[in-house]
Formats: sequence, C-alpha cells, structure tokens
Amino acid sequence: MKMKKIIAILTAAVMTAAFCAGCGKTETKGDAAVQSDSEYIKEKGKLIVGITEYEPMDYQDKNGKWTGFDAEFAEAVAKEMGVDAEFVVIDWDNKFFELESKAIDCIWNGMTITDEVKLNTACSDPYAKNEQVVVMNKDKVNNYKDADSMKGLKFAVESGSAAESAASDLGFANVTAVKAQSDALMEVQSGSADACIIDITMAASMTGKGTSYADLTQGISLTKEEYGIGFRKNSDMKDTMNGYIKQFKENGKLAELSEKYGVAVAD
Repeated sequence: MKMKKIIAILTAAVMTAAFCAGCGKTETKGDAAVQSDSEYIKEKGKLIVGITEYEPMDYQDKNGKWTGFDAEFAEAVAKEMGVDAEFVVIDWDNKFFELESKAIDCIWNGMTITDEVKLNTACSDPYAKNEQVVVMNKDKVNNYKDADSMKGLKFAVESGSAAESAASDLGFANVTAVKAQSDALMEVQSGSADACIIDITMAASMTGKGTSYADLTQGISLTKEEYGIGFRKNSDMKDTMNGYIKQFKENGKLAELSEKYGVAVAD
C-alpha cells in the first residue's frame, strides 16, 4: 500500500510539472500574440497597403510604378518607419476581411470615413476632403439641378462605397453596383448607365477635356466627406498615423501633395 501511495504521489508530481511546463509555453505564445501592429510591420520590414486603382490617389505610371497622392503619402510614412511600402490591389467589398486576416496592414485608398469604417477599423484622423458627385454626359448635365430630378435615372456606383450609400440614402432606385469607380465611369461612357456617383477627386482628374472621358462631366455634389486610413481594430498604428498626419501637415508635405495631385487637405 505504501508503495502504491509513493507511485501515486510521484505520478501526480510528474503530471503537475508537465502541466506547469505547458502553462509556460502558452504564456510565451500569448506574449507573441500581443505584439503591437507597429512592431509587426517593422519586424517584417514592409507596410502592406490595400488599394484599388483610383486616380489621383493610387494609380500606375507608364513604368508600372504606383503613384498618386495616397501612394506618395504612404511611401513617406513607410520611410519614417524604416520599412518599405508595398501596394496590393484588393476587392473593395472585402476590404475589412483582408485587413483583419493580415493580407494587408491598412486600407489607404481615398477611403471615406463612415460609421461602417469606424466600426470595422481603427481609423485615422481625416487627412483629405472629398465629395460624392454625379458624373454624366456633358450634353445632359444641365437638365439635372438636384437629387430629386435624378430619381428616374439609372446609376452606376462602386460596390461597398460611399457612393452606394449616398444613392441608397437619396432613394435612387435604379442602381447598378460595379467593382470599381473606374468601372462606373465606363458604364456611363458605354450608355449602360445614365450617370454614376464617384469621388470628386476622381471626377476632376478623369473626366472632361484631355481625358479618356472627354464627353463626361461633373454634375451636382451629393455629400461632403473626409478621407481616413483604416488599420486593424485596436491597432496602435492609428495613433502612430495621426502623428504622421500632424507632422506632414506642419512640414508642408501634404500641401505639396495637394498641389501636385489636386486633392484638398483636411482641416
């Protein structure tokens, strides 16, 4: 009986030691799990920026290099952090999933700050101003002076965008959602839609004389908005980015980009 008790005690001691060792390993994993976003980005040496092709914010030059207001701003921030900026084209409808899955580190593509964005990301302070505007054929634009006069039109909007929300809020019933703002312009150009709703930044740079959409022009403004940069929920990069926004406002970098690309800097 004594021998059995000794064996039982020894067995319990071994199991306890094994359990404690396991506890130690779990804590180590826990420590790794709480690594901050900024540390994670610096450790891998790159800031992965989720974008869509959207002139003048993010677009490719003749050599295939990403450029634009947001692209240059992102590269400047990455340089300050001591990492490289890498641009990845994403499906705008799945932007929050791609962010949380760590396929990208941020959504930085002329993203309007909305309640949905604030719910699903750690969103930065505003860095640029925007409006949702109606674009249509220049021969028809003067026939429509307000939103009510447009309710019978067929619209094209980017899926999951502020434009889609604006169309819904204004009661536009005939709306086709497309993959990108550039596709919305193509819908109007081809005659598949009477008008589209896009960001004023894109309307200014991609429609009118000297552009690929010379017959299209900007109509009325529907909403006034601001752009922000979305990071993972609870990410320390939100505060880090707010510091860079303040820094680049004060040192004139954002003013320089504003003049170069025709984008209004937020107050």
